[in-house]
Amino acid sequence: MFTGLIEHLGTVVDIVHDAGGCTLIIADSAPILDDCHIGDSIAVNGACLTVTEFDKQEKGGWFKVWLANETLDRTDLGERKVGDQVNLERAMGAHVRFGGHFVQAHVDTTATIVDKKPDGDSLRILFQLPEPTPERPSLLPYLIPKGYVAIDGTSLTITSVDDANRTFGVMLIKHTQEKITLPKKSIGSKVNIEVDMVGKFVEKSVQAALGGGGGPLLALVEKVVEDVLVKKGVIH
Repeated sequence: MFTGLIEHLGTVVDIVHDAGGCTLIIADSAPILDDCHIGDSIAVNGACLTVTEFDKQEKGGWFKVWLANETLDRTDLGERKVGDQVNLERAMGAHVRFGGHFVQAHVDTTATIVDKKPDGDSLRILFQLPEPTPERPSLLPYLIPKGYVAIDGTSLTITSVDDANRTFGVMLIKHTQEKITLPKKSIGSKVNIEVDMVGKFVEKSVQAALGGGGGPLLALVEKVVEDVLVKKGVIH
């Protein structure tokens, strides 16, 4: 589990692809390796990856991770190049303050940056989601103004949603711009998107209740609908 509060920016120094996926070596990462162990989880641009090797001193501190083809298909990590910076966050400890939102670092899809506009010291960015498919339904039902979204692993507040154009926007304050990679990405670039998992749980629970006999929830919904119809004079 993660919070979406980026701890550090690492640098990709090595990429090796093969038929099963690829390995990344990420350097300049010493600040997040002080308590690292083989098998630990680190979110890289919002994707939860397992540390397979690391060194705390060499190359400013580096660690190696493996990306399966599923990860490459769901994220933008397959497009990273040597020299690119990436957002890094260690898995949340039970003893730390929880300042972002519940982030699993299980990326749902990628979105495309379609607009960037300065707003004083802040920066407004607009994203467009891909066309939905049967395999990957639309994520728009989980995106609401003032709700949460994780973009490249960063917990951000949604400022606008346009269902018709499949777009949503966020605003980055100056401090956030200095701590993450997103402001450096150009229009047309992809970003990793993870919607708030709470919305997914709510949707599944409601669907199960309404489709499986309903129980107390269905009875409540029916009562509310009945009260509305009575007030409107549709039924007596």
